[in-house]
Amino acid sequence: MIRITAAALLLATSAPVFAETHNIAPGEGAQERLQEALILAEPGDEIVLEAGHYVLTDGLSLDVDNVTMRGAGMDGTVLDFTTQAGSGEGLLVTSDNVTLRDFALENPQGDGIKSKGADNIVYYRIRVTWTNGPDAGNGAYGIYPVESTGVLIDGAKVTGASDAGIYVGQSNLITVRNSIAEANVAGIEIENSRNALVEHNIATRNTGGILIFDLPGLPVMGGGNVIVANNLVVANDTANFAPPGNIVAGVRRGTGIMVMANEAVLIENNILQHNPTAPIMVVAYTQQFEDERYNPLPREVVIGANNYGVGGDDPQLDGAEMLVAAFGGALPPVMWDGLGSLYTVPGTAGWSMNLTEQGAGLDNVQPSPLSAPAPAGEFNREGIGAPAELDARIL
Repeated sequence: MIRITAAALLLATSAPVFAETHNIAPGEGAQERLQEALILAEPGDEIVLEAGHYVLTDGLSLDVDNVTMRGAGMDGTVLDFTTQAGSGEGLLVTSDNVTLRDFALENPQGDGIKSKGADNIVYYRIRVTWTNGPDAGNGAYGIYPVESTGVLIDGAKVTGASDAGIYVGQSNLITVRNSIAEANVAGIEIENSRNALVEHNIATRNTGGILIFDLPGLPVMGGGNVIVANNLVVANDTANFAPPGNIVAGVRRGTGIMVMANEAVLIENNILQHNPTAPIMVVAYTQQFEDERYNPLPREVVIGANNYGVGGDDPQLDGAEMLVAAFGGALPPVMWDGLGSLYTVPGTAGWSMNLTEQGAGLDNVQPSPLSAPAPAGEFNREGIGAPAELDARIL
């Protein structure tokens, strides 16, 4: 009777009883062997990619829950998609509780790694690089989780994405930390998502460093509850190389942190240096829209204490020469279009466009020094960030 009870308890646990390790080595047939392992894996299995250079000619996909895909480091295990056929992503994940760690993708024809509807996903020490540098022909997104609850991105590095290096969209409970976004159009972008923590990252040499957007017409609406804190946002001065028609094609070179049409965003303890258009920009959505669910205004945006260095000295704005002269050689660090609601800690220098309606256009700008009230109380941090249990996977 004791044996039967023990067996029943074992079967009742969520942990797999016979988890396997699938070891994959580079070389001839690596494409087929790796994709076969991704298909045949069972929940709890680990796919281990040995160190080396993998030449892949097609995208990979994973649709099995609770699988770990592990390499020998972002410089040790390199999945090279330079000769990839078609324009799909390098790796597509559509299952839950997946951990991706310690490997790199180079030159995917489309996005780097896309996870869709993949809850509780971890990206740890993942690198995605387009080796030819900024180019409109590069894939749009490097690390690209969408429609997910529970996203942890830690220690990643993305270079060369023609849209966003690290992008999280239409998701909830998100942490992006300890990562480097360099020479992308948008370094890090949180879009139509809630409860996101973006901290201890480096965003440099992008067109725009960190973007917090909310856009109309998407299945998941109402982005907000975002904290952007303790990031190094420096020298985001790369010319915009997004393909025409892309929403980020309108991001001005030299944007540090930009909030557009979000609710409840806190920006504090960041170092902002050499972002020539604006270290911090808070604006409404500028285009016309028909989505009745959408609020185009930034609301309850709080700018706390940040470290502002040189910035606003070469703004990519109409009438820049006149604006710079009016403000004594450089624009103040915080730019607000005047719409929605903005709060700043005392002593925050800024300027306002003083627009009176959404979509009015830059010809309606009436610039003046920023006048914004101080926050009425503490920012509500409750429930912001990825679930704590995701950390256990990267110990």
